[in-house]
Amino acid sequence: MDGVEGKKGAPSSTTFLDVASSLRQARNVLSLQPTTAPFNQREEDGEETQQRTSSIVLQLHPRASIGKPKHRQHSDYRSLTLARLARDTARVKSLVSRLDLAVNRISKTDLKPVDLKIEKQQQYKYEYGVQGIQGPCRSLDVSECHNGTCLYEVSYGDGSYTIGDLVTETVTIGSAKIDNVAIGCGHNNEGLFIGAAGLLGLGGGSLSFPSQLNATSFSYCLVDRDSDSVSTLEFERSLPPNAVTAPLLRNPQIDTFLYIGMTGLSIGGDLLPLSESLFRLDGSGNGGIIVDSGTAVTRLQTDVYNSLRDAFAKGMRDLPRTGGFALFDTCYDLSTKSSVEVPTVSFHFGEGKELPLPAKNYMIPIDSNGTFCLAFAPTSSTLSIIGNVQQQGTRVGFDLASSVIGFVPYKC
Repeated sequence: MDGVEGKKGAPSSTTFLDVASSLRQARNVLSLQPTTAPFNQREEDGEETQQRTSSIVLQLHPRASIGKPKHRQHSDYRSLTLARLARDTARVKSLVSRLDLAVNRISKTDLKPVDLKIEKQQQYKYEYGVQGIQGPCRSLDVSECHNGTCLYEVSYGDGSYTIGDLVTETVTIGSAKIDNVAIGCGHNNEGLFIGAAGLLGLGGGSLSFPSQLNATSFSYCLVDRDSDSVSTLEFERSLPPNAVTAPLLRNPQIDTFLYIGMTGLSIGGDLLPLSESLFRLDGSGNGGIIVDSGTAVTRLQTDVYNSLRDAFAKGMRDLPRTGGFALFDTCYDLSTKSSVEVPTVSFHFGEGKELPLPAKNYMIPIDSNGTFCLAFAPTSSTLSIIGNVQQQGTRVGFDLASSVIGFVPYKC
């Protein structure tokens, strides 16, 4: 087990990675059976019609536990890892493209996709999914009225798009109903949008699910993506007193991204010699760090990443290095180990607050034979992203009313 990670007090300079446990999960994930149990909504007020301000709880599952076995085409864990990283690369490209469009004030009407077709491919593109939502399938960037209906288009720089009708529907969650929720019913879908029954938007835009609920807060906890465990996505739950908190910031150029006020990183208890400006959102809308549940691997500006990687590698010099893999350049052969001691990686926020990460949130297997890589990557963009690998096992809460992000480790 991850020994010192569960202890209270000041974070240790090292922590333990349970190599054997990670490899067991890697070997078992391809044979996981999909979750078919019915959703049980936790009732909060006994009313059939859910009010916008009352608590809502949804089940949250890793992708591996809800996919259909016949669609699992990966022969081994290495193949699965490559597929995950390909999806991740497309996701990051789309986020960076959206920011570039916003900062440079380029109209999306100039970027309409061509050769549209209805895509029949069943290939779910995200790493986590919500179960429990039932019901029928002026704020849009691209829209048009046609034959009494409102047509929408959402497109991304990686070529993904969805086009269809914008409708208002009653959404059912367990026995509770929420009226007049705006939903895009997509008829032409390509790229990141295809294969899932739907996408639940959690960003800051006016059409996101939290915005439509008039939610003042929401939180989620992402379980290990190689497991079949279940956690929750919750609305209107307060952050606990022991949460590690940081400012929730907004970019005036793009309202959908949720930025975090981060000040630095440490490796092995030593703060990296980096200027806080490398983590700061500037007045033009560039820079800054967003928290994103759809991105897997945390992306850091190149100078920040190089500093983190070099400090981490220095603390790992007694372990055997091996070649890089896809976007990872710092990998190790741990095939003969059952547990190893690694430098602690921590995120730092204002007022001396620190969030140490569990070892398995930054040293991940890329095959089932014992090759582990540092799960951070550089980006040439000014935008940095905290991805879901680093969020696993931690309840991440967004207090929208107070503009605070909170982290509570080991609370799935």
